[in-house]
Amino acid sequence: MKNRLREERLARGLSQGELAERMDVSRQTINAVEADKYDPSLPLAYKLAAFFDMPVETLFSNPFRS
Repeated sequence: MKNRLREERLARGLSQGELAERMDVSRQTINAVEADKYDPSLPLAYKLAAFFDMPVETLFSNPFRS
């Protein structure tokens, strides 16, 4: 699933570790999501979107929408 996580994180001056700490996940999880190697759980996706103050659909693209 394509996402804007890296851009949003960097725009706020956060490291992967800092974001991971705030989301209560590992740095490896943030890294994998950013690299499109792992799709976050729905609760994590909503938590990330709320943290960045944007809709989930803005942070994560829908792979089933054309």
